[in-house]
Amino acid sequence: MATTIRKAAYFSMHTANRVGQGAQILKGLRDAGVNLRAFSGFPDAGRAQVDFIPYDTGQFLRAARKLGLKLGRRKTVFIAQGDDKPGVIAAICDKLAQARINMVAMDAVAIGNKRCGAIFWVKPKDVGRASRVLGAR
Repeated sequence: MATTIRKAAYFSMHTANRVGQGAQILKGLRDAGVNLRAFSGFPDAGRAQVDFIPYDTGQFLRAARKLGLKLGRRKTVFIAQGDDKPGVIAAICDKLAQARINMVAMDAVAIGNKRCGAIFWVKPKDVGRASRVLGAR
């Protein structure tokens, strides 16, 4: 199977960087029936930044509102999925580099059964061009 790259909506927020904070947020979303494509969290200037990539944006936003989450504006992330083979992530990075598009960040993982996936970001001004270069849907 070839690597498929698609665009998706993602939302970020800052929260306290303390034990259980992420678990509490994720539990609230789970209890509201929200399914996430991906979740990322990391420390940021004494706080924590958490990023959500939902399957259903409307459902996610309704649940976030009920939970009182203070989300930033909707942004775009790229999701890559495909066969796990040497160089698959390097090929994505190379295509962007050849087009002179800077990748802001990437998280990639082998997910078993010879499959891999990645989420990655480019600057908002580069989303359209990156989509064309990568053939993202």
